Amino acid sequence: MSWFTTNVIATFLLPPLSLLLPMGLCIFFPGSRIARRLGITAFILLWLASTPYFAEGALHLIEPRPVDMTEASSASAIVILGGGTYFHAPEYDEQDTVNKETLVRLRYGARLERKLHLPVLVTGGKPLGNSVSEAQQMRGILEHDFGVPVRWTENASDNTYENARNSYLILKNENIRRICLVTHASHMMRSAAAFRLAGFDVIEAPTGYTTRYHTDLLTFLPRAKSLFDSARFVHETVGMLWYRARSLFSHHIDLKEKT
Repeated sequence: MSWFTTNVIATFLLPPLSLLLPMGLCIFFPGSRIARRLGITAFILLWLASTPYFAEGALHLIEPRPVDMTEASSASAIVILGGGTYFHAPEYDEQDTVNKETLVRLRYGARLERKLHLPVLVTGGKPLGNSVSEAQQMRGILEHDFGVPVRWTENASDNTYENARNSYLILKNENIRRICLVTHASHMMRSAAAFRLAGFDVIEAPTGYTTRYHTDLLTFLPRAKSLFDSARFVHETVGMLWYRARSLFSHHIDLKEKT
């Protein structure tokens, strides 16, 4: 399935569109009791999904604990996942560079490299057709801005599943299976599952946790960022379910072939 097709499907599954569509039924079928109930339910869910208290609480459910450095020291490589591109950056001579999500991951990856002294692999392709792959952008930032050498660059992947598969093809030639995986805390559960399916022994090294200064009235009022956070939670949850279904299907096929 292509990157474009996957994201079109995701748009209909994730808020806000997944909640706006039931609300729209009230407009087109104003006399329908079912449409009215669906619309009211969708409105309540949209309100909850837009509040920091609900959205942040949901993300906390899928964010793992920080990495244990003693455990991380047993890895043979650090793998950092790309998180997107900042296209035609005006302040960087209109060149494509890493976006803020990727920069957070690179900063923590650089910290791990200095502590653990392990070789680094960066992974990310050109899902939007950009001229320079995410991995190449990441390599440039790590080497020129952070002074961290990058040994391997995986340029061909368009999603997390391909990140894992292609990285495994590179590192298995180096007899490396135990890795320290760097990505956002909210993305780690799905990413680690994909890398384990690919054949890696994964030590999770999450960064970019969801934190809050304090809880007050504003925590319960809708904000645009909170709707984004809720969409991320749903995206990661659906992705995990898809990986599990894929794993079960592959296991079923293997059993049929053996029999």
